[in-house]
This record gives sequence, structure tokens and C-alpha cells, in this order.
Amino acid sequence: MKQLNFLLIFSFGLAMVMFTLENTSPTTVQFLPGLSATLPLAALLLLVGGIGATAAWVFAVWTGVVKRVESQVNPGEVEAQQVRIRELEEDVQRYRAAVDAQLGLLPAAGESSAQSEAA
Repeated sequence: MKQLNFLLIFSFGLAMVMFTLENTSPTTVQFLPGLSATLPLAALLLLVGGIGATAAWVFAVWTGVVKRVESQVNPGEVEAQQVRIRELEEDVQRYRAAVDAQLGLLPAAGESSAQSEAA
């Protein structure tokens, strides 16, 4: 896996170097009226790509923070879900015992439902 990661990073880096060497013509970008900058095209594109990647990272972090805050707001809801899960597990055990008891009444019953589930 490390070799694959190295190959991908090396290929991406080589592509960036080739792109930068091929796109060195100066380009003027006007940000606001009276505020402009002249940089090589490759530098501008890499800068914009970096800003986009940073914005995507900030959005991902913000989404994680919002999810964490929402999960902390309702701790009682998690407890209620745990209680419901325990109740359902008890129901399953009761139903399994009832099925085992009914299987014991059959003449050709040789195994319980728990054993048949394991198979």
C-alpha cells in the first residue's frame, strides 16, 4: 500500500511540475476595481486549487463539528435507544425460548433454533 501511495503522490507531483513548466505565461487577475495582480498562469491555478482544497477541508471540519454538537444535545435519545435495544434483545430471547419449547414437542425435533442459526 505504501508503494501505491508513493506512486500516486509522485505522479501527482510530476504532473504539477510539468503543468507549471508549460504554463509560465503571465496572467493578470483583477480582484476589485483598482486591485489586480500579475502572476504566471500555473501559479494562479495552483493558488486557486489550494484555496478550493482549504475551503473543502473547512467545510468537512464544520460538518463534523455540527454532527458532534447535535449528538451531544440529545444524550437522552441515545439512552432511550439503548433501552429499546435491550428490550428487543430480551424479546428475541423469549421468542427463541418459545420456539425451542415448541420444537421439543415435535416428534422429529433434534436441534434447537439457536443451533440451527449457528449452522
